[in-house]
Amino acid sequence: MLIQDPRKPGKPVLVLYDITDDRIRAKASDACKDYGLDRIQFSAYSGRLTKAAREELEIRLGKILGDHSGAITVIQLEQAQFEGAWKKVNP
Repeated sequence: MLIQDPRKPGKPVLVLYDITDDRIRAKASDACKDYGLDRIQFSAYSGRLTKAAREELEIRLGKILGDHSGAITVIQLEQAQFEGAWKKVNP
């Protein structure tokens, strides 16, 4: 279920989380995927979100984490920071 409208690319975001509970961590991962974000590390996603979609995702992630142990950070980047990032991916 893709929630972010691909016709509205939005601004670059980075989502990082450190969650010990496997079930909660999987739900956080699924939420990021639902918003069309790309996994860049086991607990890190990046992509573009509109302001409304970012706020919805933040609320959803907050509910997912609830009172469980862990941390979630959503960082909005400027376009120049996103384009200036160095990346190397091997299959």
